[in-house]
Amino acid sequence: MNDKEQTLAYENNSTPKDWLEAELEDTLDEDFEIEFSEPMLSMEVRKIYKDQHPDMLDRKVYFRNLLRLQAELIKVQDWVVHTGAKVCILFEGRDSAGKGGVIKRITQRLNPRVARVVALPAPSRREQSQWYFQRYVPHLPAAGEIVFFDRSWYNRAGVERVMGFANEDQVEQFFQDVPEFERMLVRSGIILLKYWFSITDEEQQLRFLMRIHDPMKQWKLSPMDLESRIRWEAYTKAKEDMFFRTNISEAPWYIVEGNDKKRERLNCIEHLLTKIPYEDVPQEKVNLPDRRYNPEYERRILPDELHVPKIY
Repeated sequence: MNDKEQTLAYENNSTPKDWLEAELEDTLDEDFEIEFSEPMLSMEVRKIYKDQHPDMLDRKVYFRNLLRLQAELIKVQDWVVHTGAKVCILFEGRDSAGKGGVIKRITQRLNPRVARVVALPAPSRREQSQWYFQRYVPHLPAAGEIVFFDRSWYNRAGVERVMGFANEDQVEQFFQDVPEFERMLVRSGIILLKYWFSITDEEQQLRFLMRIHDPMKQWKLSPMDLESRIRWEAYTKAKEDMFFRTNISEAPWYIVEGNDKKRERLNCIEHLLTKIPYEDVPQEKVNLPDRRYNPEYERRILPDELHVPKIY
């Protein structure tokens, strides 16, 4: 039986369940690699975390639903490209609340030419002199694009305000401008979604301690993160004020509970899918063409130094 006959036989005999099982097996290694951080932790810290989270979502349930949702996200991607839609999603929240983990699972199987993540550094001196929203505008989606902001213009309402990088006049100007700015985006045809990731005081404390003891995650602990522990209440007040001033009907806030990371990811993706009016796009059947063989062609032998050593 040749390759083509084997493929046809598989397609004729397989069921949707067979496909799901096969796909799950093929992707588990990759998924486990992303999730796999516990061995870097001491046994003591690992035990403390598990004791504090006795009701975490079962791993098998999590991966099955994640794979199902990621398949739907690919349909969203195809619809965005097909219709020329523009999607902009903001991810805000407490430090260590899981924003990056959610973004990673959303984009994991998407085309980076369609879906891109924007995580801007601190503004330069020139950018500080610009209209506040100016540095964000070039990153907004064009037709057929999905943009994820890992922190956005809401830095002014949060970290800049709490840390004193913006004065009260600048903050007040932001609150006056941002509703109209977002209404302009929506009027221009952009689908704008705003998510706030919430965790408890105790959970943030535990996650910070885990980062301190995990050499693979210590880079995530910036001086700003450590300062946020001291100013927990100030950040809470800033968040409450931000919701009150910027929760507009054209672009409302959606709060994602994040104490259980697996549930957080699934809940956010499930909700995101309900907010984008996508539908299945007709797909052309792809046929693998036959390879052309040239009997006179002889493959060159490349020198050994061009090859990466086979250590494994």
